Amino acid sequence: MNNPDLSSFSVLLQVLSWGSLALIPVASEALPALMACVLVTNLGASIQEVAKDALVAEYGQKNKTPGLQSYAFMASAVGGVLGNLLGGFFLLKTQQTKSMFLAFAALLTLQLMISLKTKEESLGLPQPSNYSIVRESIPESIRKRYSDLMMAVKEERILRPLLWVVSSIVMIPTLSGSIFCYQTQCLNLDPSIIGMSRVTGQLLLLSLTLLYDRLGRSIPMRKLVGIVQFLYASSLLLDLVLVKQINVQLGIPNEVFALCFSGLAETIAQFKLLPFLVLFANLAPPGCEGSLMSFLASALCLSSIISGFFGVGLASFLGITYGSMRLCRTPISTLGSAVLCLP
Repeated sequence: MNNPDLSSFSVLLQVLSWGSLALIPVASEALPALMACVLVTNLGASIQEVAKDALVAEYGQKNKTPGLQSYAFMASAVGGVLGNLLGGFFLLKTQQTKSMFLAFAALLTLQLMISLKTKEESLGLPQPSNYSIVRESIPESIRKRYSDLMMAVKEERILRPLLWVVSSIVMIPTLSGSIFCYQTQCLNLDPSIIGMSRVTGQLLLLSLTLLYDRLGRSIPMRKLVGIVQFLYASSLLLDLVLVKQINVQLGIPNEVFALCFSGLAETIAQFKLLPFLVLFANLAPPGCEGSLMSFLASALCLSSIISGFFGVGLASFLGITYGSMRLCRTPISTLGSAVLCLP
């Protein structure tokens, strides 16, 4: 399956899930059906992320365009801003989530139509010859690609940064769900505030990407990663500020603080991946760009899942549950301790 076909399949999964949430009442009301739809749409988004990274890497290598990942990040940030604004607009106008789901399903249907009409030849990527297709069976092709991928990954210049970026994600438990519950159930923040904080985060991501594209490439990789990691660790402390209500003591309302700083840590975590995507795309051996970037995207998705499980486990260990949040019975010191457990 080539990249356009893989992208079409991933978009189809998202169309089915969002369409089901918008058009089938039981899908958005019954918890098992709702969880199944969320699972399918996340699966489709993950597959599309893998295909996108591979396609960008292959195109950049063939056309001698280093750092093409920066432009992909910019496009993603602009899409995030427009998507959050569009979702907020439909939610404010209709006061129904189903209309927002239907709008997203319509956009994904348009994307599906474009993907189905797009052929890999139109992207200018190298195509296997008919002779090689006949001579090489599918199992042989898979074994060859796997062997080439393992040889590339075992190179020290690729293996060491790969292990670092994966471990830096796995070692930090994700507490975004607990913080979200605290904002909505205890602080009673309006959903529009939380939605606009995502817009603020995407605008910041766009600004950081532009700054990296202009100035960041001249900074040594080790120094750049150290700066970003320090900023990420510092941004996690902002959750502690909100939980301890230090911002209120300083005269900053919760709404203003959440709007400006709620999505900062998530934004920096996204931006942290950009230098590594550019690095791996440049280090990938010829002919292995797509496989290596697909492997990287899969490893990053898996590390994020493990980090999420660790976050749930940490919250459960400290007694932070949805029920306690809903009744505001989780001690602030407990949630603050959870935030302090993060590196």
